[in-house]
Amino acid sequence: MLKRLLSNDYPRSRVLAVLLVALLFALAFTPFIFPGVKALNVAAKVLVFVVLVASFDLLLGYTGIVSFAHTMFFGIGAYGVAIASTRMGAGWWPLLAGTAIALGLSFLLALGIGLFSLRVRAIFFSMITLAVAAAFQTLASQLSDLTGGEDGLTFKVPEVLSPSFQLSDSPFLGVSLDGRLLCYYLLFFGALVLLLALLRIVNSPFGRVLQAIRENEFRAEAIGYRVVVYRTTSSILSALFATLAGAMLALWLRYNGPDTSLSFEIMLDVLLIVVIGGMGTIYGAAVGAGLFLVAQSYLQDLLKLASEAASGLPWLASLLSPDRWLLWLGLLFVLSVYYFPTGVVGRLRAMRSAA
Repeated sequence: MLKRLLSNDYPRSRVLAVLLVALLFALAFTPFIFPGVKALNVAAKVLVFVVLVASFDLLLGYTGIVSFAHTMFFGIGAYGVAIASTRMGAGWWPLLAGTAIALGLSFLLALGIGLFSLRVRAIFFSMITLAVAAAFQTLASQLSDLTGGEDGLTFKVPEVLSPSFQLSDSPFLGVSLDGRLLCYYLLFFGALVLLLALLRIVNSPFGRVLQAIRENEFRAEAIGYRVVVYRTTSSILSALFATLAGAMLALWLRYNGPDTSLSFEIMLDVLLIVVIGGMGTIYGAAVGAGLFLVAQSYLQDLLKLASEAASGLPWLASLLSPDRWLLWLGLLFVLSVYYFPTGVVGRLRAMRSAA
């Protein structure tokens, strides 16, 4: 059963297996282990980014395509849910309709970008995708009647997923059984299913061809594979999974705006997570998202404690100031790249092979 679920793609490292099980356990029981709104929000963001980063890794790590338009599809999914729920009201049908329309639009855009520019090599393709993403972000900001402009859209979700909904009057293990908890577990199981689906894709014959194209495009074409078709298909699949991740984000936040889902900072975060976790490994998306987002969310709190502890040394307290959290986050990233050049997953698997 486990073999089929993981598509015969085992962690191949005891340390990695323990790390993945710990991450799965932490996400599954976050509401009960880590009390507070912040911990739940961080966990929900991790779930969204696991899907988003894994979908981007399908494009970059498995196919060798560098695209900066990935957050555009992420934003399309979020706007699809937000616009449909705003226009049609709270309910399951607006969520389904918005997601379906967003998937259709993402399919057409990914197909168009793929057929138009996947024949373009390296940096030129990246620049085309960057221009398309920038144009879409500008469009979303200016179409205020449809998208809410810079202010974005706030909408209502089905009552059973709203914080006001109470499944039970009495708490369970100290946790209130409300709509927010149900929404979190909807995201949890959704992310788990999508991650397993991506594992199945990359370990299928189709995924093997993508890896062959990544290693040597000319050789893959010489032995009969239609490289453009495979690369375009990979681009479409990646876009569809990113769209679903955007829909998950909008559902959790009950809001969407240009800075929430279309910001280039999100694209940079995705690139950093892929590098930290390890390119060409779906497991790397999960590990990288967990490490990066937890560090990003709690580094300031840790620095505040360290700064207070070092109050006797003014220069050290100043260096450990929470205002310098970006400096320390950048330092942690540099160290992770230096000691884990193939990412956490790649390094752990290499150590297992060497042993």
